[in-house]
Amino acid sequence: QVQLEESGGGLVQAGDSLRLSCAASGRTLRGDAMGWFRRAPGKEREFVAYISWTGRSTFYADSVKGRFTISKDNAKNTVYLEMNSLNAEDTAVYYCAVHRSGNLYDSTSYDYWGQGTQVTVSS
Repeated sequence: QVQLEESGGGLVQAGDSLRLSCAASGRTLRGDAMGWFRRAPGKEREFVAYISWTGRSTFYADSVKGRFTISKDNAKNTVYLEMNSLNAEDTAVYYCAVHRSGNLYDSTSYDYWGQGTQVTVSS
């Protein structure tokens, strides 16, 4: 069993940057692929970014490509989401999760969700 805790969210202005962290406890994430998802008010949860267990492969939603970067620090058992050039459409609760198997863009392919961290971008 692994527990995930997201942090780093907050209220920022358009154009600002934030770095979200997803710290794991209970076991190592060394062998796990990880993903970030988000849920905006009134919308379905959507895929944001994925990183393979080696960290060598990453995938992003088109809406964040070129602005967001996912990374993984096995020594700290933590996954990060660096977010730059934030805009109002990025306002959401952000969640990390462990990729179990299957379609990496589909939230049902993931387990062990964290409680989420709120990101609010004012325009």
